Amino acid sequence: MNPDNKSIASTVIALVFITGIVGVLFMDPIAQDAGYHQFADQRAVFNIPGFWNAVSSLAFLYAGMAGLHAVFRYGSFKLVEELKPAYILFFTAVFFVGIGSGYYHLSPNNESLFWDRLPMAIAFMTLFSVIIGEFVSVELGKLSLWPLIILGAFSIVYWQYTEARGIGDLRYYVLVQFLPVILIPLILLLFKSPFSNVNGYWLLLCAYLLAKIFEHFDRAIYNMPLFLSGHSLKHIVAAVGVLILVNSFKNRVQPGSTTNAPNT
Repeated sequence: MNPDNKSIASTVIALVFITGIVGVLFMDPIAQDAGYHQFADQRAVFNIPGFWNAVSSLAFLYAGMAGLHAVFRYGSFKLVEELKPAYILFFTAVFFVGIGSGYYHLSPNNESLFWDRLPMAIAFMTLFSVIIGEFVSVELGKLSLWPLIILGAFSIVYWQYTEARGIGDLRYYVLVQFLPVILIPLILLLFKSPFSNVNGYWLLLCAYLLAKIFEHFDRAIYNMPLFLSGHSLKHIVAAVGVLILVNSFKNRVQPGSTTNAPNT
């Protein structure tokens, strides 16, 4: 990318990031919806409440293990070596989303929801770090990894702390969840990848957005002649998005180079 164009693109990304943070600071606190835990499908199977919501969460276990297996299997993954800790942390977080989500759906309440959201927040932030490292700058991706993870964890700890004080505030979790959804497409469009294609990232974003639609229409989908509810389908679709990303990492190449790591 032309240095001037890269400077402009970096400025756009920085402005959007800063605007998002400042905007959240001036927002009123966002309380947890009291009806959030009332999922459409509350069927018990084998005396396990919310069975299908809990079991469908296991799809994240498989997606996380598939990603970790590919990272550690020599030659099966085309990645940026300097960013390997971020890839590992991302797929580890996805794996723990399966555990946290399954645990939450066995007894849905704000306390168990903490363990569902914590690995999700870390997954969002580590993926964001990977994309920064691959597209913008390897060094920036490395430097941003732990600050972003801390931001993600803080958003959940802060929400739980405010819930305990009777003034629950989800603003920072909303920031952690949705700001990357805005910034990642901008980065994909404005910066050039060192690899042959970026379809995996786009498809993961599409899967995530489709999962959010299923989540929103949980009861409407459950009332259709389908076996699963919208929330259970959300888990499956989001996990499939991660598996698509894993497959794309296996198939991409870095044109004109025999190494996996791009130049900064």
